[in-house]
Amino acid sequence: MSASERQAAPPQNSLWLATMHPASFALVMATGIVSIACEILDHPLLARALLWANLTFYVVLWSLTVARIVRFPERVLADISHHGRSVGFFTIVAATCVVGSQMLVINDAWRTAAAFWAFGILLWAVVTYTVFTALTVKGDKPPLAEGINGGWLVSVVAAQSVAVLGSQLAPGFDVHVPQVLFFCLGMWLGGGMLYIWIISLIFYRYTFFVMSPSDLAPPYWINMGAVAISTLAGATLIEAAPDSRLLQDLLPFLKGFTLLFWATATWWIPMLVILGAWRHVYRRLLGRRLSPRHVHGLHIPPGGCDRRAVSADHPARIPLYRAGGMGRDDDRRSAPTGASQPRRAFPQLSRSPQSSLG
Repeated sequence: MSASERQAAPPQNSLWLATMHPASFALVMATGIVSIACEILDHPLLARALLWANLTFYVVLWSLTVARIVRFPERVLADISHHGRSVGFFTIVAATCVVGSQMLVINDAWRTAAAFWAFGILLWAVVTYTVFTALTVKGDKPPLAEGINGGWLVSVVAAQSVAVLGSQLAPGFDVHVPQVLFFCLGMWLGGGMLYIWIISLIFYRYTFFVMSPSDLAPPYWINMGAVAISTLAGATLIEAAPDSRLLQDLLPFLKGFTLLFWATATWWIPMLVILGAWRHVYRRLLGRRLSPRHVHGLHIPPGGCDRRAVSADHPARIPLYRAGGMGRDDDRRSAPTGASQPRRAFPQLSRSPQSSLG
């Protein structure tokens, strides 16, 4: 065996680290989403338990990621230019912002959440332009049917997670609120455009290439999850509109596109259920072992819907149809002083950073 072959073949006791999937941070994403939902649904003990568990997961996964970069840099570089594995790096961005949202919503730690947001922005820029540049200039590329899947839409989730956390943090930035919201608006729009590009290719792959049952892996549920979090980001921006003249001017546009994202996410649910039935019942693809990243990929879209749903329906949140200016909310604008008024989506976020923990 040559020296290069020995380097390419890691020892058996560290093979698991060498082959660790970049999408492992999906564990943090799924846990964080469930934790925030528990907090909003008035299960604070469970929410805090999941928060501390998630912080542990986050630290452990970062430690393993750094160890993998140091010990197996060639494997990491190979993953960056691999059409199937490279998009898994976007889970690091989304996980960072989800933990930031946990710290803000559950622990009321504005400064800590702001630090996670800043780190998330840096990670988003590095991962986005590194991965897409590597995939663009790569010489040997797979056919479309083999190279694309629902996991590609984690890149959309990453961008929208930055927009969501930034919009939640915005009230604490004082005079810089309009600039922060403008940045979040750009992230939301960029993420939405990225969804349109990628989902067009995925739908083309669905309808014009042969699909085997094994092709319909759980990450395809991110078809729906990516627009679920896009809906959440849009609704959060709509609620923040009073703090930004630009957002006020764009309100009809924001409402329309947020409703478009919501309708798209809703459309995907029965489609994916039907395809799942075809996979498991009609074609009888049962008993296949799923990797952990596939399991967490299946959790994330319903969890994203939970975040969107509780933000829309919980008494402390503005319902989506109200945030969209539909229903009876227009009548409330002329309500007399002291009448019932809709509350902000995250009322605790209007506090100043000085009053927060962390």
